[in-house]
Amino acid sequence: MKKNIIVGVCGSIAIYKSCEVIRGLIKNKWVVKVIMTKNAQRFISPLVFEVLSKNIVYLDMFEKKTFEEDHIALSDFADIILICPATANIIGKVASGICDDLLTTTIFSFSGPVIFAPAMNENMWKNKILQENVEKLKKYGYYFIGPEEGELASGKKGIGRLADIQKIIDFVERIYKKDK
Repeated sequence: MKKNIIVGVCGSIAIYKSCEVIRGLIKNKWVVKVIMTKNAQRFISPLVFEVLSKNIVYLDMFEKKTFEEDHIALSDFADIILICPATANIIGKVASGICDDLLTTTIFSFSGPVIFAPAMNENMWKNKILQENVEKLKKYGYYFIGPEEGELASGKKGIGRLADIQKIIDFVERIYKKDK
């Protein structure tokens, strides 16, 4: 049985870890398609994700990859959507119902499980508005894995570090089995 996943990649220094998440998912027999936000493209080349996933990377809502609307075709393809790394921006946009790019429109047209793997500065993670958005999304059935405590990009220690790669992969597998 094929397992299909969309990995939404946002602009965070933790983006390099999403490469290992994708490799782990593929080892677990997932077919991976990647959607990159504009900010993600400032951190890493789409070519990296094309090579790892062996699929076209989706970048822009108006850059057609199929004859269908890409967000509809992608949402029909997926069993799960994983946003890794998930920024405060993407969490806030989804919690507020904002659909202004390919990733958010795909999330809103998708009826299956959506998992956020946040990665950000500790102060951003602890921000009351962000925490309200996280709780709101959890109430609507969205899933969160992490963040964890540890050394952050700033060199400080605190909460905000992307969850361990294997924990993310295991979480995706658990949600998939639960959903099926």
